[in-house]
Amino acid sequence: MPDESMNPKVDFFFDKASKWQKEYEQLRSIILDCGLSEELKWGNPCYMFEERNIVLIHGFKEYCALLFFKGALLNDADNILIQQTKNVQSARQVRFINIKEIIKLKPVLKAYIYEAIEIEKAGLKVKLKKTAEFPVPEEFQIKLDKSPALKKAFEALTPGRQRAYIFHFSQPKQSKTRAARVEKYIQQILKGKGLNDV
Repeated sequence: MPDESMNPKVDFFFDKASKWQKEYEQLRSIILDCGLSEELKWGNPCYMFEERNIVLIHGFKEYCALLFFKGALLNDADNILIQQTKNVQSARQVRFINIKEIIKLKPVLKAYIYEAIEIEKAGLKVKLKKTAEFPVPEEFQIKLDKSPALKKAFEALTPGRQRAYIFHFSQPKQSKTRAARVEKYIQQILKGKGLNDV
């Protein structure tokens, strides 16, 4: 008998999964047990409390994971939360490589989910770093200092778009590669477009 809380729109994610199927189903069952509603967002099962995102199931080649949207606020007494990259400010993952790990962690996962719901009920927010707090790579700073038009165009972008450029320009280890990235996107910035805008 199907679980009443399962959303048929989300079934296709579980049905089409070629990998992690048993793991996904176990995670789904644990989350729905905590009374969250199920939706499909960004192509993944997303679990919500009063229309607010709490946790998401997603999979990668090496692992599948639960992603807590405000994981940075969780207590993490069991030390299982992972920050995907240093630039991820709010979300945290719990990663799994087999179903046994999920079953073993079931009570802990439920406790984390209930804590995440309480965080949402309390209206807590992750204090995000301002764009100005991220270091601008030297190669980009030189261009900004030389071109008032570029500086003005960059400052007119939304903070999210500014951060995306800063992260993109900062990633390469070699200065030459960073400079090439900066050069490639100057026209796009001057047009007032974000990194991924067409």
